[in-house]
Amino acid sequence: MNIPTEFDDIRPYSPEELPAVYEELIADEAFRHVIGKVMPGVPFEAVAMQMRQCKTNLEFQKTFCYPFLHDLARKCSDGMTIDCDAIQGDGYPHTFITNHRDIVLDSALLSVLLVDNGQNTVEIAIGDNLLIFPWIKKLVRINKSFIVQRALTMRQMLEASARMSRYMHFAIDEKKENIWIAQREGRAKDSDDRTQDSVLKMMAMGGEGTIVERLKGLNIAPAAISYEYDPCDYLKAKEYQQKRDNPDFKKSKEDDLLNMQTGIFGRKGHIHFQLTPCINDKLEALDPAMPKTEIFTAISALIDKQIHANYRFYPGNYVAYDWLTGESRFADKYSAEEKAAFEQYIAGQLAKIDLPNKDETFLRNKMLEMYANPVKNYLKATCA
Repeated sequence: MNIPTEFDDIRPYSPEELPAVYEELIADEAFRHVIGKVMPGVPFEAVAMQMRQCKTNLEFQKTFCYPFLHDLARKCSDGMTIDCDAIQGDGYPHTFITNHRDIVLDSALLSVLLVDNGQNTVEIAIGDNLLIFPWIKKLVRINKSFIVQRALTMRQMLEASARMSRYMHFAIDEKKENIWIAQREGRAKDSDDRTQDSVLKMMAMGGEGTIVERLKGLNIAPAAISYEYDPCDYLKAKEYQQKRDNPDFKKSKEDDLLNMQTGIFGRKGHIHFQLTPCINDKLEALDPAMPKTEIFTAISALIDKQIHANYRFYPGNYVAYDWLTGESRFADKYSAEEKAAFEQYIAGQLAKIDLPNKDETFLRNKMLEMYANPVKNYLKATCA
């Protein structure tokens, strides 16, 4: 396939580029060290041989990523499920726009579950702030990721956004690849999931025609991701207090790495992905005379409603809602044992937070919000 050179710095590697990139990784001591940690007891020479035998990105994913992620889910979760009936039989690639819980696993587990259901994996939009080592950048580009460039000037940001949008349209139209993108930059730390208009504005910079026609070209299918437990909940709560106490606080690269590791290897309970129908018909129903800013706001609300109405809830979500509001609205959704177990879980996560001026009431409320907000949004979306 003839891929325009303007995408060379951000796109996934093509199959023809893989052999050279494999050799670069194989020679990288940091990569060798990580493989030793992730695959203990497996000779690195055997890993290198397997890498060299993978002729396409999908072969690499199925050889390394797929079994690793299934094993990870077995160890760190109580099972993962997907409902993809809404897109079965569509016959075209989709842009899955989802709420964002885990830095790495949201898109990775989606790909695993799509493969399990006879679908193709996704090309992943990933911020370059996470590519803190050269081997990580190479590995994610093998793993069908394209790079979202951050920390740019305003002019550079506009140019980079337009180029990424053109790439997304190229991936859908020409490569026939599915895409995953989060509904906002970074995770919603309080789980109050909202689609940023800026994400849609970027997506509409590529393609042809009106805003609606450009977004229709990406076949947007919102998806709701539900983790029973968020292993990073205490880290997010800690960051809330750090920012409250010091408005200039910023996470370090080490903090980002700790968040990634905790999210990947921490306890997650049950995991569910609920895919919802492509919104093209809803886009067509929008009033074309609406001002541009109102169109983006309307589309964001449309995506949010499909995500909010399709969460899967666990006892902890209902306990958190009642605990936070002081009500017993959902008392029939959990037993005394389930309530006690969740209270014990929150206490254990609070104990992990190491701050000199630890505000336990503030931190507890922040963690409860993370589990209660999806319920609040569901109630609004469904008018329950």
